[in-house]
Amino acid sequence: MKPFLAQPPSRFRTRAKAALANSQMQAATDAATFRLHQGRLDAWDALQDVEALRERAHAIRMETVDNLDAQVAQFAAAAEAAGANVHLAGTADDACTYVADVCRRRGAKLVAKAKSMLSEEIRLNDALAAIGVDAVETDLGEYVAQLAGEHPVHILAPALEKTAADIAELFARDGDPVEPELEALAGVARRRLRGVFENADVGITGANFAVAETGSICLVTNEGNAGLVTALPPVHIALVGMERLVPRLADLAVLLQLLARSATGQPLSSYTRLLTGPRREEESDGPEELHVVIVDNGRTNLGHGKYREMLACIRCGACLNVCPVYRKAGGGSYSPVYSGPMGAVLVPLLVGLDKAPSLPHASSLCGACTAACPVKIPLHELLLDLRRDLVGDGVASRKERIAFQLWSLAWSRPRLYRLSTTAARALQPLASLAGPGRRWAAGRRIPRLQKRYRDR
Repeated sequence: MKPFLAQPPSRFRTRAKAALANSQMQAATDAATFRLHQGRLDAWDALQDVEALRERAHAIRMETVDNLDAQVAQFAAAAEAAGANVHLAGTADDACTYVADVCRRRGAKLVAKAKSMLSEEIRLNDALAAIGVDAVETDLGEYVAQLAGEHPVHILAPALEKTAADIAELFARDGDPVEPELEALAGVARRRLRGVFENADVGITGANFAVAETGSICLVTNEGNAGLVTALPPVHIALVGMERLVPRLADLAVLLQLLARSATGQPLSSYTRLLTGPRREEESDGPEELHVVIVDNGRTNLGHGKYREMLACIRCGACLNVCPVYRKAGGGSYSPVYSGPMGAVLVPLLVGLDKAPSLPHASSLCGACTAACPVKIPLHELLLDLRRDLVGDGVASRKERIAFQLWSLAWSRPRLYRLSTTAARALQPLASLAGPGRRWAAGRRIPRLQKRYRDR
């Protein structure tokens, strides 16, 4: 199966150009990201010593990253002791095959899915469709994206670029006209999905975290669909990226303080569930079987190199909401799954720089993403490292490599540095007439280069 994250090298530039010309998408993205960003700022202000909390969260995440094998083994032992079935999937195909086998064994025809970016990464819906299983997204944003035949454009808000009118039009295709009002649209989705919850043979979720100490999975949501997906079907399958493990329940408490605040500005999401094992004899609801699929899919390789801190990401979406490039280029420009600064780093690492060479350049390197990250991942520095690798590994174009080699040569010697800056001052008026400078100057005034630095 072709990896879902794989993409044409020109994808970002092509789609970003179209997004810049879409005023409706620009307005919707600006409004939504501003609201989420402002909520995070207000929520962080309410925390005492947020920097100490971020440092603690970073240490917890790196403890997992530095001990992935041991954490996975501890979680598997604890989860199996609680009655769960645990499968370690090395690849996307391995994970899909396991899930498909469970569905086939149970004779499943209908699957209810809660939001899971990992299921998007491994192309699970396609794998289930291939064996005749209908997988229905029950998160409202994911449901809208599925109806539109599109992929998520934001980690937190999959249909962020859709207006109420867009959603009403989608709903009207399969039924009566719907008023483009949020309550009316939610009511229609609720009625249509009720039968899915009641009749699903298997429920599939992701996991925000998995606790190695207890073998528990943690689901953090603002919709009630995840509760129904895990409680009503006789089988529950949880997909867990191996980096989502946390060592102890006490560590989970630290991360939960930051996750909801960073994502939506809430002190705590509407629903925070800890699930340990399948339904017990004395319990009235819950699955007869619980399967936890721990997915590697390239993560182990990242855990031992200079990009290991990327595995600390808790998928809050805060970096997307502050990124000026994401807000203009749109989530659809990056990859079919992960977008924004975290996607610009993660996708090339998972699929290879040669398959996503534009993404490391999808940043102004302003550092806003790093400042917003609740677990202090140096995102802009990782993007800069990827740019170096593009040149060092020969992925960048020959023209780009030659240009940076000449620049490095000129600016590493005082005499050549002075000569290059003198030439730049002389040729600056021409920069707005041709090449990249012409587009830059179309909406900006290029400041005149000074002859020398002056104290003021």
